[in-house]
Amino acid sequence: MNKIAVVGGAGRVGEAATLFLMQQHLAREVVVIDIHEGPAKGAALDIAESAPVFGSDVRVWGSSDYADLADSDIIIVTAGLPRKPGMSRSDLLDKNVAIMDQIADAAREHAPDGMMIVVANPVDVMTYRAWQRTGWPRNRVFGQAGVLDSARMACFLAEATGRSLADIDAMVLGGHGDQMVPMMRYTTVNGVPVANFLDPAKIDEIIERTRKGGAEVLQLRENSSAYMAPGASTVEMVESVVRDRGRLLPCVAILEGEYGHSNTAMGVPSILTRNGLERVVELELNDSERAEFEQSLASVEEDLARIK
Repeated sequence: MNKIAVVGGAGRVGEAATLFLMQQHLAREVVVIDIHEGPAKGAALDIAESAPVFGSDVRVWGSSDYADLADSDIIIVTAGLPRKPGMSRSDLLDKNVAIMDQIADAAREHAPDGMMIVVANPVDVMTYRAWQRTGWPRNRVFGQAGVLDSARMACFLAEATGRSLADIDAMVLGGHGDQMVPMMRYTTVNGVPVANFLDPAKIDEIIERTRKGGAEVLQLRENSSAYMAPGASTVEMVESVVRDRGRLLPCVAILEGEYGHSNTAMGVPSILTRNGLERVVELELNDSERAEFEQSLASVEEDLARIK
């Protein structure tokens, strides 16, 4: 890719994503865009000054002008009000929708051929809003959610089983966070179902911890929500697109009949290529998994009803 923009890049998730983009040489330039010029330029300068340490020649710079989205191949949206203790992702809805509208309008004007990866919460709703507002096809607008939840689950499973993280492949569907749908039948240790290593009670404990993963970090840090893992998870998606790897990753996608639903946004397994979200993969769900999926979707639909 020639250019990637990180909108909300002066925030912690945006900074983390920008740092990882630079370290992995995923674009010729990365522009950090934020509402305040000083923080945007300061965050960008700090990261740019670390580039020589990593042997990277990616140009990182900052701006408060949406016009600098021009010619961006990928726009990562981390902008929005952060979640505070006691707040749900849905509590952020109204104010973050207004922010997303501004970003989507600017993207449509200045980077009409780009694609957008949404990270701002509530991510399922924000992804839908970005798709709705830009009018772009769904392959060019998708969200980061399940990659983060799956990474958190893999971390907890490695800790509980003592097995290498490199061998653990976790799969999470559904709404992000509290409404996620853990797919334990598809969660393995080097191809062996995780049920062979842990009893049901321990698995249930890990599922619940994963659901509350963001809240746990927020409670422990006290003054900041999670940002390193969200940033890394976002860049994993970018890497699959930039390098045309065709990875299967759980992403927030606009459904077009998959899983029996249309005109909605939901976390589902997706193939990411240079064309963006190339297709949604439909997993066979048993009765229990289907019930959880529908419950998660119903929760997302409650919020979507306010903006459709």
